[in-house]
Amino acid sequence: MKELRIGIVGYKFMGKAHSNAWIKAPRFFDLDAQPVLQVACGRHEKPLKEFASRWGWRHTETDWKKLVRRDDVDIVDVALPQSLHHDVAIEAARAGKHLFCEKPLALNHEQAREMYEEAEKAGIKHYLNHNYRRCPAVRLAKRLIDEGRIGRIYHWRGAYLQSWIADPSFPLTWHLRKETAGSGPQGDLNSHSVDLARYLVGEISSVSAMTKRFIEERPLPDEEAAGTFKAATKGTDTGKVTVEDAAFMLAEFENGALGSFEATRFAPGRKNYNYFEIYGSKGSILFDFERMNELQFYSNEDPEHARGFRTILATEPVHEYIANWWPPGHVIGYEHEFVHGAVDLLNAIEKNEPIEPNFYDGMKAMEVLDAGLRSAETGKRVDLA
Repeated sequence: MKELRIGIVGYKFMGKAHSNAWIKAPRFFDLDAQPVLQVACGRHEKPLKEFASRWGWRHTETDWKKLVRRDDVDIVDVALPQSLHHDVAIEAARAGKHLFCEKPLALNHEQAREMYEEAEKAGIKHYLNHNYRRCPAVRLAKRLIDEGRIGRIYHWRGAYLQSWIADPSFPLTWHLRKETAGSGPQGDLNSHSVDLARYLVGEISSVSAMTKRFIEERPLPDEEAAGTFKAATKGTDTGKVTVEDAAFMLAEFENGALGSFEATRFAPGRKNYNYFEIYGSKGSILFDFERMNELQFYSNEDPEHARGFRTILATEPVHEYIANWWPPGHVIGYEHEFVHGAVDLLNAIEKNEPIEPNFYDGMKAMEVLDAGLRSAETGKRVDLA
């Protein structure tokens, strides 16, 4: 069987999630090309070698520029903070490597556009891992919309709520610095919501937004806290938070629908609450990632005496991806979406077919997110070209 050799850059949270996906993909799905965990890359040799040994990467490399030029690498997997995506992806594309890249695509729309243009020029496959598109229940939502089951769409309501920085003693990690994160939950969380909205509803034509920073300074991270999201040691020096803590954005879609996007990391009790509602002329759809195997569906076409939201458990073989996993009623989880992305990219490469979301989708999402930040700064509505 043909092999497609992977080189991964980054070995922490997303490095683990991606490694698991490459391993599981050929074990549960029939593929024409076998993924090979060829090279893992990171700055610190000791933890890198521990990571490579645990996950089965054949080789290690501490210089990403060397990795992207290696003849024994076909796909470069970018599992890094977004401040590093641009340079790695562009060099990999110029070296003719296919790309599997974490979200958000870049720090801003300008970087994202450069990445998309270079990837297209190179003629490679480029996949952006907005993993929530690959929940079977979200795929079902798309199918119902495409079948006209909810009619003309009037409203999108999205909320992505977390709580992991609500404690003022949480350290000033890279996520809270503009130079390394680009923005706060507007880019981190709303990037997912905007991608889902574009996928399910359509392109966005204008936005109006506001943002808020609740905590201006935080303790500088000590060595233990830096990589584990633990509270910093009391009495350490502090630094300025330079991104927003919460973002609210209103939007108008090109098809006339109205939308709202709420993103915060200051919602106690909400760990990873990725939620959306879509309301149309014939019905409605609700999705909550914390119940990711379920879709709520309401139809005006049901008999009047039997109308109401129904819960569809998307674990039957008719739902996308599910036939490769477990019997009906045996739910899947967060990690499975990454497997689906790996499978789809491998198939896209081998069959020379398109894949979405890709760098174009990432560029369009960054255009919307940047426009929201400009609106929050100026207090004015921003129209998108």
